[in-house]
Amino acid sequence: MKTRAVRLYGKNDLRIEEFELPAITKDEILAKIVTNSVCMSDHKASEQGADHKRVPDDVAQNPIILGHEFCGEILEVGDTWKDQFSVGSKFSIQPALNYKGTLDAPGYSFRYIGGDATYIVIPREVMDMNCLLPYDGDAYFLGSLAEPVSCIVGTYHAMYHTKNGSYVHEMEIIEGGNLAILAGVGPMGLGAIDYAIHAERKPGLIVVTDIDEARIKRARSLFSEEDAAQEGVKLVYLNTRDTSDPVQALLDLTEGDGYNDVLVMAPVSQLVEQADKILSRDGCLNFFAGPNRTDFTASLNFYNVHYGSTHIVGTSGGNTDDMKESLRMMESGKLNPASMVTHIGGLDSVPQTVIDLPSIPGGKKLMYTHYNLPLVAITDFAELGRTNPFYAALKEITERHNGLWSLEAEQYLLEHAPKA
Repeated sequence: MKTRAVRLYGKNDLRIEEFELPAITKDEILAKIVTNSVCMSDHKASEQGADHKRVPDDVAQNPIILGHEFCGEILEVGDTWKDQFSVGSKFSIQPALNYKGTLDAPGYSFRYIGGDATYIVIPREVMDMNCLLPYDGDAYFLGSLAEPVSCIVGTYHAMYHTKNGSYVHEMEIIEGGNLAILAGVGPMGLGAIDYAIHAERKPGLIVVTDIDEARIKRARSLFSEEDAAQEGVKLVYLNTRDTSDPVQALLDLTEGDGYNDVLVMAPVSQLVEQADKILSRDGCLNFFAGPNRTDFTASLNFYNVHYGSTHIVGTSGGNTDDMKESLRMMESGKLNPASMVTHIGGLDSVPQTVIDLPSIPGGKKLMYTHYNLPLVAITDFAELGRTNPFYAALKEITERHNGLWSLEAEQYLLEHAPKA
């Protein structure tokens, strides 16, 4: 079968090519990709080429297919896996295989599997590591978001606390406790709010801060105080831009008790230091944001580390169990990470999007790989719709869904977008 894919040959050498996939063996699975979400890790792989730790040294001779946040449909199953997987099933994938101690991963290391393609061959390694994950939801784009959502799920599970006289780390946030999400109204911050409200283990208080009133207003329209209250959670949004003493303002919301758990969603030294100052005894500071600078530092109160038993934790990505939890919560409607998606495109727009990603504002760039579409922000549908009926229809659909991408929008795109 022929596939059309974005292949990496070297540093920022991305080529859209059509080529023949090999026939699958009894240990492999043939699949169709529908959606792939572009990740900053794609940009790093493209920028570094063979210098990237997951990209093969011989990528110039044996190019890999880029993309690791994908969802699709199984087309053919090798005999080895016929009792576990069936034709027609939707799937997502955990790219961090950890196969025999290697860093090899779909989207970085393989010639015939990656999300920026129309069709792929899934190698045995993926199934051996239980990383081919069934997905029973309706929307393909949610399956593509399972990997980034798993980063949020994992970071909550990584929080830990202790008891006096015990050296056992008790994992998870404090149930019914105080949670602060600093710089929390960006795409991943919105996901963190969503999970905190709807997961089985909930805080009693969530305080979300930012310095952009428009973004806070948008977050409130997606996750209102009233909706959170129905889940038994008190939700507070706090704009700290004009607050003379943000630390005191945050502490006042806890009646001076401080926060059991704090997530820092932006790599800003002042935010880390602010988080440190609002921790309660045995409080856990989670540095979620990934800094670009290798010398990123911030001052911390080590008196409180020693006498107040405060903790620091950071995570980078989620594991397979986190992805499974993400998929199940999306299937049941408990999570809707559509707020992460800010742009839509097709396979032809992938290379330049990957290269330019740090300079493109917004959240997730969602690609439909069987279609020719430029990268377009959802907020630009209205302007483009003045002359293009396709975007006019998408504007009306997204407006019906509070400005968010949706199953309805996806289905319209799959029926009406220009095919590659």
